[in-house]
Amino acid sequence: MKSVPFRRAGRLAFLLLPLVLGSCLNVIKPGREFARYPPPTAPDYAQPDTWAALPTRRDSADAVPYGTSLRDQQANASVDVFFVHPTTYYRRGSWNADVADARVNLFTDRSTIRKQASVFNNVGRIYAPRYRQATLFSFFDEKSENGKEALNLAYSDVKAAFDYYLAHYNQGRPFIVAGHSQGTFHATRLLRELVDQNPKLRRQLVAAYLIGFNVKPTEYQVLRPCEDSTQTGCYVAWNSVEWGNDYPPFQGGVAVNPLTWRTDTVAAPASLNLGGTPYEFNRLDTAVVDAKVHNGLVWLHTPKASGYPRFLLPGRPELRHSFHIADYALYYMNIRQNAAARVRAYTAQPHRP
Repeated sequence: MKSVPFRRAGRLAFLLLPLVLGSCLNVIKPGREFARYPPPTAPDYAQPDTWAALPTRRDSADAVPYGTSLRDQQANASVDVFFVHPTTYYRRGSWNADVADARVNLFTDRSTIRKQASVFNNVGRIYAPRYRQATLFSFFDEKSENGKEALNLAYSDVKAAFDYYLAHYNQGRPFIVAGHSQGTFHATRLLRELVDQNPKLRRQLVAAYLIGFNVKPTEYQVLRPCEDSTQTGCYVAWNSVEWGNDYPPFQGGVAVNPLTWRTDTVAAPASLNLGGTPYEFNRLDTAVVDAKVHNGLVWLHTPKASGYPRFLLPGRPELRHSFHIADYALYYMNIRQNAAARVRAYTAQPHRP
């Protein structure tokens, strides 16, 4: 049988994942309790290979959509970006991924680092740690503490990476914190534990992009959602769903409209969408979707362009309208432009370091 190149196989795995999950979530449920798996070796963040992206080398965060005039500008960037990637580990062989797993790392780099973290390479030097991410089933483990323990282990790595970044890379520079899905789950906690109550780090925070998870309005004591396109020291969040539908797990969270950067419920037309980039990362689709904030979600009409898949979950038909996988992709150019606008606003403030 002819082997399938990893790039093609990874793409197929990504696109078929919703179908697999839709048939039976148990296919990715680890077979033993969390405590019965020896934890993978903790990453040493002094080693470059424990980072999916570093600004001092060529990696997937340097990418831009094919056939566009966009350019990687990390070499001249005035701020840093600490990016926490989403779940790319779906196996049932353990509750947490090994950061030395070359296959998982390659999939991570070619999917989320290339197609999400890269959105910031026009304004920031990108630092994206590898971490012992919890397997996807951890988020649906409602009958035990295994999933919670796996997520806590994953977070311990993200926190260690951020501590290392601050001590060895940051040098007092302003920074953006960003993530998606599991990455946002950890980034949200990171901001709460390390930044929200730390005046020095709050002053360095340009903004946080907490996309693809439920960020509660009461999450922080000091940090607040961004109310316009140039506010700094704040955070944005959203979860994308098809117009007119609910998404119970994420209802009631913070939602900022990615076309207007406001929290009001005024519908923003697709004409404000500067360009989405599909899974193939081979073009920009201008005016691909609209956006309207509703009950902690961002509603959008189904994109006419191909390459923006939905995310399906077993036994939960009410979630079939989620565009979770495409949260970044649908608004790629608006995020890119907005990050630049916030950096300009930040550097124009004389009290900033």
